[in-house]
Amino acid sequence: MKILKFILFTFLCTLFFSCSKDLKEQSVLKEKSLDLQMIEAYNEGLNSLKSGDVLFAAKKFNEAEILYPQSIWAPRSALMAAYSYYIQNYYEDAVAELERFIKVYSKHENLDYAYFLLANSYYEQIIDEKKDLQAVIKAKSNFMIVSNRYPNTDYAIDSSFKLDLINDILASKEMYIGRYYLDKKKWISAINRFKTVINDYQTTIYVEEALYRLVETYYLLGLKDEAKKYANLLGYNFQSSEWYEKSYSLFNERYVQSKKLNQSKEKVNYKLIKKVKSLFDWDEKKKINKYL
Repeated sequence: MKILKFILFTFLCTLFFSCSKDLKEQSVLKEKSLDLQMIEAYNEGLNSLKSGDVLFAAKKFNEAEILYPQSIWAPRSALMAAYSYYIQNYYEDAVAELERFIKVYSKHENLDYAYFLLANSYYEQIIDEKKDLQAVIKAKSNFMIVSNRYPNTDYAIDSSFKLDLINDILASKEMYIGRYYLDKKKWISAINRFKTVINDYQTTIYVEEALYRLVETYYLLGLKDEAKKYANLLGYNFQSSEWYEKSYSLFNERYVQSKKLNQSKEKVNYKLIKKVKSLFDWDEKKKINKYL
């Protein structure tokens, strides 16, 4: 009886390990099959991308990712699908792919590229910043991620340049609204917009005008000390600026009168020079005609 039990146990063990071996072999074969299918789909995607059929390329890259998600080629396929959409200006589809990639492959070595491509996908959707700022803000947010997290990459250099352009766009928007409020005599709202430009967008081309608009607004409100404070700030940083000259003229009527007088003198002198020149030209013509 004991011998029979031992034989049965041995048989069961042999059967178990035999089945286990068969399952492993089947698993390996299936894995190899999936691997080959994935590579085939990936290569089809590459060929389609080269031939210009980007939508089919994106489809094949997605297929490659799904076939073998645990493979190192899966995240590459996902990035290639996003890139395929991007180069054909399907920016919303590219955004969807890249946001999924960042979520699923949050520790991937090419995460810097994913953020960079995502930022550019939003950047390319900027059409009219005066109506819709969503794309501008999203682009800025992702370019900042690239600059802050990956400062030593080539992507960071381009991101820094794009951030300057985006800040110009945002400052332009603030100035546009600020001028509108100023024109409508909504002084506080105008002041807040101009201060936003000075505080948040100091490196943009709109800082000079923003300082002048603050001088102008406070002057119109009768708050001359505040106006002078911003005029001094404008003069200290942008003394050769036309905006400083305008702010200076607000406080100095003699300067305005003197400038008008000088302009008047220049006009008189120009007319006098022109008249003398015409007389000289006429005299020269007489001399030439004499010898004809």
